[in-house]
Amino acid sequence: MAGNLLDAVFLGTLEGLTEFLPVSSTGHILLAGHFLGFESAGKTFEVVIQLGAILAVMGVYAARLIQLIRGLGTDPAERRFLMSIIIAFLPAALVGVLAHDFIKSVLFESPRLIATMLVIGGVILLIVDRLPLTSRYHETDHLPFRVAFGVGLAQCLALIPGVSRSGSTIVGALFMGVDKRTAAEFSFFLSMPTMLAAFTFDLWKNRHVLDGSAMGEIAIGFVMAFIAAVIVVRWVLGYISRHGFALFGWWRIIVGLGAWAALLMGF
Repeated sequence: MAGNLLDAVFLGTLEGLTEFLPVSSTGHILLAGHFLGFESAGKTFEVVIQLGAILAVMGVYAARLIQLIRGLGTDPAERRFLMSIIIAFLPAALVGVLAHDFIKSVLFESPRLIATMLVIGGVILLIVDRLPLTSRYHETDHLPFRVAFGVGLAQCLALIPGVSRSGSTIVGALFMGVDKRTAAEFSFFLSMPTMLAAFTFDLWKNRHVLDGSAMGEIAIGFVMAFIAAVIVVRWVLGYISRHGFALFGWWRIIVGLGAWAALLMGF
C-alpha cells in the first residue's frame, strides 16, 4: 500500500511537470507506470489526476477567465474568443468519444508505441524549431476560426499516447502562422475544456471499477499534479518564447530511446 502511495506521489508530480510541456504527460505517466508496475483500474488514475493540472492552469489564468465570463454578454471579442476555443475543442472531443475504448484498451497498453511516438515527436520539435516560420497572429483572442479549427484537428493526434496534446496543438498553431508564445497560451486555454471533458467522461466510464484505495491514490496524485503544474505553467511561456523547443525535443528523444532500451532488455 505504501509503495502504491509513493508511486502516486511520483506519478502525480510527473503529470504536473509534463502536462503543459510538449513532451507528452500521458506518455511519461504510462511508461513510468509500466516500469514501476503501477496498475490503476481502467487506467483511470492516469486520466483523472490531470484534473489537478487543469485546475492549476485555471488558477493561473483566473483573472482572464473572469474577464471572459463577464464579457460574454457585452463584448463581441470575448464571445469570439470563446467560440474559437469551442471550435478547437470539438474535433478531439468527437474522436475521443468514438475511439475511447480502443485508445484505452489498445494504445494505452503499448509501451513500444509510446516510446516510438516520443522519439518521432522529439525529432519533429527539433525540425520545427529550425524552420523559418512566419508569424501573423500574436494574440490568443484574435485567432481566425479556421486557425482554431486547424489547431483542433492537430489536437486529435494527441489521442495517441506519446504524441503530446500541448506539442501537437502548439506545432499545429505554428504552422498556421501563430507565434510561439501565443500558440502555447492558446494551447493552455484549449486544455481546459479538453482535459475537463476527458476527466468527466473517463470517470463516468470507469465509475464501477473505482474503490476506496484507488480514490486515495488518485487524490494524492491530484494534489501533486496541481502543485507541479502551477510551477510549470508560470515558467513555460517565457521559456518557449526565448528558447524554443529544442530542449523538449531532445528530452523526448532521450526518454523514448531509454524506454526502448529498457523494453528490449525485458523490463
